Amino acid sequence: MRHGVKLNKLSRTAAHRKSLMSNLACELISHKRIQTTLAKAKALRVYIEPLLTRGKSDDTHNRRVVFSYLQDKEAIKELFGTISEKIATRPGGYTRIIKLGKRHGDNAEVAMIELVDFNEIYGKTAEADKAPAKKTRRAGGAKKKADDAAAPAAEEKAAE
Repeated sequence: MRHGVKLNKLSRTAAHRKSLMSNLACELISHKRIQTTLAKAKALRVYIEPLLTRGKSDDTHNRRVVFSYLQDKEAIKELFGTISEKIATRPGGYTRIIKLGKRHGDNAEVAMIELVDFNEIYGKTAEADKAPAKKTRRAGGAKKKADDAAAPAAEEKAAE
Protein backbone atom coordinates (compact mmCIF):
# COMPACT_ATOMS: atom_id res chain seq x y z
CA MET A 1 0.00 0.00 0.00
CA ARG A 2 1.16 3.51 -0.70
CA HIS A 3 0.26 5.22 2.57
CA GLY A 4 1.51 8.81 2.62
CA VAL A 5 3.58 8.48 -0.58
CA LYS A 6 3.56 11.93 -2.16
CA LEU A 7 5.92 11.27 -5.08
CA ASN A 8 4.70 9.87 -8.40
CA LYS A 9 7.67 8.18 -10.07
CA LEU A 10 6.21 8.69 -13.58
CA SER A 11 7.96 5.49 -14.83
CA ARG A 12 11.34 7.22 -14.82
CA THR A 13 14.63 6.87 -13.01
CA ALA A 14 15.44 9.34 -10.26
CA ALA A 15 17.83 11.37 -12.44
CA HIS A 16 15.39 11.49 -15.36
CA ARG A 17 12.53 12.52 -13.04
CA LYS A 18 14.65 15.26 -11.44
CA SER A 19 15.57 16.62 -14.86
CA LEU A 20 11.96 16.45 -16.07
CA MET A 21 10.60 18.32 -13.03
CA SER A 22 13.33 20.94 -13.27
CA ASN A 23 12.60 21.56 -16.96
CA LEU A 24 8.83 21.68 -16.45
CA ALA A 25 9.26 24.08 -13.51
CA CYS A 26 11.50 26.40 -15.55
CA GLU A 27 8.99 26.44 -18.40
CA LEU A 28 6.11 27.13 -16.03
CA ILE A 29 8.01 30.03 -14.47
CA SER A 30 8.92 31.55 -17.83
CA HIS A 31 5.57 31.00 -19.64
CA LYS A 32 3.18 31.16 -16.61
CA ARG A 33 1.12 28.24 -18.04
CA ILE A 34 2.00 25.00 -19.79
CA GLN A 35 0.16 21.98 -21.18
CA THR A 36 1.28 18.52 -20.13
CA THR A 37 -0.22 15.23 -19.00
CA LEU A 38 -2.34 15.21 -15.87
CA ALA A 39 0.11 12.99 -13.96
CA LYS A 40 3.04 15.28 -14.76
CA ALA A 41 1.01 18.36 -13.83
CA LYS A 42 0.12 16.90 -10.44
CA ALA A 43 3.75 15.90 -9.82
CA LEU A 44 4.91 19.37 -10.90
CA ARG A 45 2.52 21.05 -8.48
CA VAL A 46 4.09 19.16 -5.55
CA TYR A 47 7.56 20.06 -6.87
CA ILE A 48 7.09 23.78 -7.55
CA GLU A 49 4.87 24.99 -4.69
CA PRO A 50 7.71 24.93 -2.11
CA LEU A 51 9.99 26.71 -4.59
CA LEU A 52 7.41 29.46 -5.07
CA THR A 53 7.11 29.80 -1.29
CA ARG A 54 10.89 30.25 -1.07
CA GLY A 55 10.70 32.81 -3.86
CA LYS A 56 8.59 35.11 -1.68
CA SER A 57 11.59 36.07 0.50
CA ASP A 58 14.54 37.21 -1.58
CA ASP A 59 17.79 36.36 0.17
CA THR A 60 20.95 34.54 -0.82
CA HIS A 61 20.08 31.27 0.90
CA ASN A 62 16.68 30.97 -0.78
CA ARG A 63 18.19 31.81 -4.17
CA ARG A 64 20.80 29.08 -3.76
CA VAL A 65 18.26 26.50 -2.64
CA VAL A 66 15.95 27.25 -5.58
CA PHE A 67 18.92 27.26 -7.99
CA SER A 68 19.88 23.77 -6.77
CA TYR A 69 16.46 22.60 -8.01
CA LEU A 70 16.11 24.59 -11.23
CA GLN A 71 19.66 25.20 -12.57
CA ASP A 72 18.44 28.14 -14.69
CA LYS A 73 19.49 31.73 -13.96
CA GLU A 74 16.75 33.31 -16.06
CA ALA A 75 14.05 31.33 -14.24
CA ILE A 76 15.55 32.41 -10.90
CA LYS A 77 15.45 36.08 -11.94
CA GLU A 78 11.83 35.73 -13.04
CA LEU A 79 10.83 33.87 -9.86
CA PHE A 80 12.43 36.32 -7.44
CA GLY A 81 11.33 39.31 -9.55
CA THR A 82 7.88 39.48 -11.10
CA ILE A 83 6.44 36.29 -9.64
CA SER A 84 7.42 37.05 -6.05
CA GLU A 85 5.70 40.46 -6.27
CA LYS A 86 2.44 38.90 -7.43
CA ILE A 87 2.33 36.03 -4.92
CA ALA A 88 3.60 37.99 -1.90
CA THR A 89 0.22 38.09 -0.14
CA ARG A 90 -1.00 34.61 -1.15
CA PRO A 91 -0.58 32.06 1.67
CA GLY A 92 -0.29 29.07 -0.69
CA GLY A 93 -1.98 27.43 -3.65
CA TYR A 94 0.04 29.22 -6.31
CA THR A 95 -0.87 26.85 -9.16
CA ARG A 96 -4.10 25.72 -10.81
CA ILE A 97 -4.59 22.53 -12.84
CA ILE A 98 -7.30 22.54 -15.51
CA LYS A 99 -8.15 19.26 -17.27
CA LEU A 100 -8.33 19.60 -21.05
CA GLY A 101 -9.49 16.13 -22.13
CA LYS A 102 -7.69 13.28 -23.84
CA ARG A 103 -4.82 13.43 -26.32
CA HIS A 104 -5.57 11.92 -29.75
CA GLY A 105 -2.34 9.99 -30.17
CA ASP A 106 -2.27 7.89 -27.01
CA ASN A 107 -5.49 8.83 -25.17
CA ALA A 108 -3.51 10.33 -22.28
CA GLU A 109 -5.30 12.88 -20.10
CA VAL A 110 -3.97 16.35 -20.87
CA ALA A 111 -4.05 19.22 -18.40
CA MET A 112 -2.96 22.82 -18.26
CA ILE A 113 -1.08 23.96 -15.17
CA GLU A 114 -0.82 27.69 -14.59
CA LEU A 115 0.20 30.22 -11.99
CA VAL A 116 -3.00 31.50 -10.38
CA ASP A 117 -2.03 35.17 -10.04
CA PHE A 118 -1.12 35.51 -13.72
CA ASN A 119 -4.55 34.56 -15.11
CA GLU A 120 -6.52 37.74 -15.84
CA ILE A 121 -9.72 35.86 -16.75
CA TYR A 122 -10.32 34.36 -13.31
CA GLY A 123 -8.78 37.15 -11.26
CA LYS A 124 -9.67 40.83 -11.23
CA THR A 125 -12.34 41.01 -13.93
CA ALA A 126 -14.61 38.54 -12.13
CA GLU A 127 -14.55 40.72 -9.01
CA ALA A 128 -15.11 43.94 -10.97
CA ASP A 129 -18.10 42.57 -12.91
CA LYS A 130 -19.79 41.25 -9.79
CA ALA A 131 -23.33 42.65 -9.51
CA PRO A 132 -24.37 44.36 -6.28
CA ALA A 133 -26.35 42.27 -3.83
CA LYS A 134 -30.01 42.13 -4.75
CA LYS A 135 -32.38 43.47 -2.12
CA THR A 136 -35.44 41.50 -1.13
CA ARG A 137 -38.78 42.82 -2.37
CA ARG A 138 -42.30 42.59 -1.17
CA ALA A 139 -45.40 42.51 -3.32
CA GLY A 140 -46.34 45.97 -4.53
CA GLY A 141 -42.85 47.38 -4.03
CA ALA A 142 -42.75 48.96 -7.48
CA LYS A 143 -46.01 50.79 -6.84
CA LYS A 144 -44.69 52.25 -3.58
CA LYS A 145 -41.51 53.48 -5.28
CA ALA A 146 -43.54 55.26 -7.96
CA ASP A 147 -45.74 56.91 -5.30
CA ASP A 148 -42.70 57.92 -3.21
CA ALA A 149 -40.96 59.42 -6.27
CA ALA A 150 -44.09 61.40 -7.21
CA ALA A 151 -44.60 62.78 -3.68
CA PRO A 152 -41.35 64.82 -3.42
CA ALA A 153 -41.90 66.25 -6.91
CA ALA A 154 -45.41 67.38 -5.90
CA GLU A 155 -44.05 68.96 -2.69
CA GLU A 156 -41.45 70.93 -4.66
CA LYS A 157 -44.13 72.33 -6.98
CA ALA A 158 -46.26 73.29 -4.00
CA ALA A 159 -43.34 75.08 -2.35
CA GLU A 160 -42.74 77.21 -5.44
